[in-house]
Amino acid sequence: MTQGAYLGGRLLLAMPGMPDPRFAHAVVAMCLHDAKGALGIGVGQLIPGIGLHRLLEDLEVAPDNAPDVPVHFGGPVEPQRGFVLHSDDWSGPGTIAAGAFGALSTSLDVLRAIAGGSGPSRWLVALGYAGWGAGQLEGEMTRHGWYAAEGRAEVLFDHPAEQRWSAAWRAEGIDPALLAAATGSA
Repeated sequence: MTQGAYLGGRLLLAMPGMPDPRFAHAVVAMCLHDAKGALGIGVGQLIPGIGLHRLLEDLEVAPDNAPDVPVHFGGPVEPQRGFVLHSDDWSGPGTIAAGAFGALSTSLDVLRAIAGGSGPSRWLVALGYAGWGAGQLEGEMTRHGWYAAEGRAEVLFDHPAEQRWSAAWRAEGIDPALLAAATGSA
């Protein structure tokens, strides 16, 4: 990766044989990446037993119009912190641009808007995030482990979580069944 080539707005896909088992078949929507570090939201794995209604009730927000969809495992950092990755047709306090994915919001306002039927048209909820310090992700990208795919909102919003890894590879023109679990050296 060249200096200044940041990955915000891209999908990070875990390669087969990823050394960290927490990220096996991971799909991470990279929302921020600059000289200070990177932040991504995992969108390829759900948290068993936690739906949006339970989360809203825990936050004392009436579910009202919100569908009771599963909540994503956003990553191992701050797993109690919530994030909503959504289309850019809604904005509020704590909303930042997230490249091809639209926007990322961290305030309760977006959850209240979703529950009230006035939120973004497309969204997903995650707890936790994947984070890297300055230069850390760049170092990981030079070793076998991650592939930076084009950021495609349709991969996030048109495919169930368990299909996103394969869908992202196919969108890149790559058959994931042909990927090797190790790289060679020359």
